[in-house]
Amino acid sequence: MHSEILEEIGLSPNEAKIYETLVNIGASSLNKLSTESNVHRRNVYDSVDKLIKKGLVTEEFISGTKFVRAIDPSRLLDIVREKEAKVNSILPALEERFKARHIKEEAVIYRGIEGFKNYLKDILEEDEPVYLLGAKAFWLDERLKYFVPKFDNERVKQGIHFKHIYDYEVKLMAPEILDLRLNEYKFLPKEYSSAVAIDVFGDHVVTFYGVGPGHLAEEPVQFTVVSSKIADGYRKYFDFMWKKLGKSMGGNRGIN
Repeated sequence: MHSEILEEIGLSPNEAKIYETLVNIGASSLNKLSTESNVHRRNVYDSVDKLIKKGLVTEEFISGTKFVRAIDPSRLLDIVREKEAKVNSILPALEERFKARHIKEEAVIYRGIEGFKNYLKDILEEDEPVYLLGAKAFWLDERLKYFVPKFDNERVKQGIHFKHIYDYEVKLMAPEILDLRLNEYKFLPKEYSSAVAIDVFGDHVVTFYGVGPGHLAEEPVQFTVVSSKIADGYRKYFDFMWKKLGKSMGGNRGIN
């Protein structure tokens, strides 16, 4: 009746039949056990021996005849706990290897100003350098004037460095952004300005559209892809452009 569950915790089919039979009939000779459990006699000997080793069966001799009886079924819980303890002993090492081989990949869409704030929080959580391509200085958007200074102070405290490749117009229309601390920057040629920006940090690639110098779209949307391989690819593109754009400059005062 319960053999299936007994097998799930590690007993063989014959062991499960024999143990449950002993629970039902009490002490038994091996011959009787074979009959009652419907397990062939030659298999009874082997299974009983294994059950003794597992602490589920004990043997005794009465008038020279060998009898076996089941140990209290609470021993089954001990077996489960022992298995759990063994798994727990190797779990940290297995999880570490798993995380090293199975990097989380996902796609997320952030909408609105609160969504934009979540993107900034992701930067702090990743705690990695940030590479910003086609940057528009949209952090200067009026709707972020209270949030961004706090974010930027925490960024500097964590030592998170920026590398910006700004659109050409930023130097004319939003020059105050150039004073960001822990920041190097260059400019794209004027003919390569667009309404798109891409930020890369850690395993994150964030794409913005509908943005312009010093402001976000009315309803900002950020498309975030989390993938180490994709992020590495974008960083290579960024490095190529960075090297082609000549000497870099840097800010130091901050935006608060």
